Amino acid sequence: MPLATTEPRPQLKPALGAGGPGSGAPGRGGDGRGPEDAGGHGRRVPRRAYYTGILVGLAPILMLFAALASSYIVRQGITHEKDWIDLPLPGLIWVNTLLLVSSSVALELARRSLKRQALPGFTAWWKIGTLLGLGFVAGQIGIWWQLREQGVYFSDNPSHSFFYLLTIAHALHVLGGMVALLYVWRGSANMKLVDGRCLRVDLSSVYWHFMDFIWLFLLGLFLIGR
Repeated sequence: MPLATTEPRPQLKPALGAGGPGSGAPGRGGDGRGPEDAGGHGRRVPRRAYYTGILVGLAPILMLFAALASSYIVRQGITHEKDWIDLPLPGLIWVNTLLLVSSSVALELARRSLKRQALPGFTAWWKIGTLLGLGFVAGQIGIWWQLREQGVYFSDNPSHSFFYLLTIAHALHVLGGMVALLYVWRGSANMKLVDGRCLRVDLSSVYWHFMDFIWLFLLGLFLIGR
């Protein structure tokens, strides 16, 4: 009897986009990650997870300033007729407020330009917003310097102490936002118009707008009860 021969079976080629190692399939690891970072087992992290994360991160900051504001109001009510001396707001504080609000407007215009895939407009508005933010930080330092030259110190009375405490706490959080803005600025020259880049811009803008809101809240706090 003739010996049975076994023909070699044809090897199946992996389907395009199967997402194996190094396959370059979008969102499946290798070099072909999609606009959202891949999680474990090649799963894509939903965009809403990033927004949820930043909201969770902003919650403690909101609680911190809410607690400080509550302490400010209670302390002012208890000792207003004794050792509480209202601090006249420096004129520079209004210039700083304008700089911060204008910075938020510029960043929002930059974000919308990127959504329209207008990279030159995005780059220009983002740089303007970042420079205005730096101007706000410089202006805050100028306010503290002016107060010091006028003999207004942290330990003079509770009103002065709270002003320094609240403005310095806000400035420290603003510096964190400046790091994010400068990071996006650095990569804006080579930025490709993809969702992953837009996500960084969106998250940075959300944080900065939140700092804008906190500042307006503090400004209102300083004005109420005088």
